[in-house]
Amino acid sequence: MGNTCSCCSDCFGKRNRTGLYEPLLQENEREAIAELLQYLENRSQTNFFQGEPLRALSILAYSDNVDLQRSAALAFAEITEKDVRQVGRETLDPILFLLQSHDVEVQRAASASLGNLAVNAENKLLIVKLGGLEQLIRQMGSPNVEVQCNAVGCITNLATHDDNKAKIAKSDALRLLVDLARSKDQRVQRNSTGALLNMTHTQENRQQLVNAGAIQVLIGLLDSPDADVQYYCTTALSNIAVDAGNRKKLAQTDSRLVQYLIALMDTKSLKVQCQAALALRNLASDEKYQLEIVRCKGLAPLLRLLKSSFLPLILSSVACIRNISIHPANESPIIDEGFVNPLIDLLSYDDNEEIQCHAISTLRNLAASSERNKRAIVEAGAVERIKQLIGQVPPSVQTEMTAAIAVLALSDELKQRLLASGVLEVLVPLTSSDNTEVKGNSAAAIGNLSSKVKDYTPFVKVWDGPTGNLYGFLVHFLDEQQDLAFQHIGVWTVEQFLEGNDPELVSRIVQSQIIVQSIARISTDKDTEEKSKTDLANEEGIDDMEGDIYVLAKRVSLMLQEAQTEKGDATKKVVVKRQ
Repeated sequence: MGNTCSCCSDCFGKRNRTGLYEPLLQENEREAIAELLQYLENRSQTNFFQGEPLRALSILAYSDNVDLQRSAALAFAEITEKDVRQVGRETLDPILFLLQSHDVEVQRAASASLGNLAVNAENKLLIVKLGGLEQLIRQMGSPNVEVQCNAVGCITNLATHDDNKAKIAKSDALRLLVDLARSKDQRVQRNSTGALLNMTHTQENRQQLVNAGAIQVLIGLLDSPDADVQYYCTTALSNIAVDAGNRKKLAQTDSRLVQYLIALMDTKSLKVQCQAALALRNLASDEKYQLEIVRCKGLAPLLRLLKSSFLPLILSSVACIRNISIHPANESPIIDEGFVNPLIDLLSYDDNEEIQCHAISTLRNLAASSERNKRAIVEAGAVERIKQLIGQVPPSVQTEMTAAIAVLALSDELKQRLLASGVLEVLVPLTSSDNTEVKGNSAAAIGNLSSKVKDYTPFVKVWDGPTGNLYGFLVHFLDEQQDLAFQHIGVWTVEQFLEGNDPELVSRIVQSQIIVQSIARISTDKDTEEKSKTDLANEEGIDDMEGDIYVLAKRVSLMLQEAQTEKGDATKKVVVKRQ
């Protein structure tokens, strides 16, 4: 048995001077109160959203007696606090009617019950369809803080449904939410910033928020003592920063934004730390912010988050450092801060593919423009870790790993070391991958390794074998059915082998009729000549691949002819000597 609801205890009338109650209620109202009291005593077994219980509540809601309206509003608030389900118009209509009351207590309780029901997805749509948004907007302008708080809280819930967001954005609610976010009442602030956050998930709504002046308010609340307000503001700013135009407006609004966000990475709230890093990540899509984050000493807190055991912190920080690492000027500062070893450790983070991708992509960026940095990454054991993992990771991670090796292989200083590590043993089989990017990156890495090395023995060792051999890679890439860029890689790699002039390797190439004929075909194919004029190979990380494939193939075909002639002459000499 439940306790009798206090909302009905003062509904029967008021005492006159004689001590008797005046007959203020209609008969149906008296009956409704009596029935409601009984239902409330058995509330655990009663569905108040249909039948007689709802009829009793509706009679009180539509009464001209404000005390009865208060009782109905309070009853709806108490019931919906514990029982939220999909309801129909017959339930929402009396609550929306109560919202129009001039009595503050009725408004407060009615908006609270509407906010409770707005947790349900179907209810969110029906409330707006029945005109609830317009009534809530009126309540947002109430001088009563409780009414404001409940009305904004309800709009926060309504704004989580995509179909409602555009309607809210085009209404006066947006301007009022921005104004109420400045409220001195922390609850109103919290609900308002939460609602603004819910409005940042589409580009159109973000633009309307920016036009309504939300940026300045959100930045101003980053130092709020309330962790929820900080969280809503950092997340909203992070979403706003997705758009390039908005990033410029953020820079124009407050030049200290990056400093605020860096400071928030050291706050006590883990969720605020996480969102601050994500906001910096989105800002770091622009070169200006990439440099500014480093200049404002953002690397140290990012490294601390990266070393955390909390997955969201790791993901947000490694995503941020990936963007920061894009700028060449940031490569050495990131390495000097001590990121390399933690990033290599994250390559083994097999619980989250995205973390692995960000980690290896960052290492690739750090190696892009400096021999010193390439050497630091190799000496830290990155290549050995990649070799261990590359056969087990998803294709998206394989793509990044092979691209990283291709970049490292551009270093003349490191090529022989990479070859000695056995990297060809994992790269060659990957040239047969079903994933085009993995296949192309692996081939590019092999091509880079083949250029200007002293010892071609590692290539000879993998020339043939039961699976994934170098010969098969060249034949596969030179096939006329292949993409022109892949054929280009194949021809260019053969050129590097021929220029290397390793007798064993050159001999194997010259003896392969398929390789020789394929290159001859490319060098005389008019379609290839025409297409190559407008489709020059530009695969990332390929060393000095200049000119179109047609010209390249002609040059390599001539080299093959010369090599065959030299081989023939050498054979004749041997024969004569034997005679």
